[in-house]
Amino acid sequence: MSEAATPEKNTRLLIGRVVSDKRSKTVTVLVERRVMHELYGKIVGRSRKYHAHDEKGEYKMGDTVEIAEGRPISKTKSWVVTRLVKKAQLV
Repeated sequence: MSEAATPEKNTRLLIGRVVSDKRSKTVTVLVERRVMHELYGKIVGRSRKYHAHDEKGEYKMGDTVEIAEGRPISKTKSWVVTRLVKKAQLV
């Protein structure tokens, strides 16, 4: 296994859904979370997209994956897909 795929001890881990797999060796992962609004106290949904390194191109659109923070691989990519949490449902 390559050194990019094995996360270090104190790295951040996030779980999200692959929303794009069009680029070579890269997937775009949408991470959604629910936080309380600072002023009104209502629970609101926040989301952010991360570009993650996928060396073999094995993760497809709709898959739920875990990504780990690592060294910068390119200008926008400093996350690595570590494992598949759930395979996408066939429609």
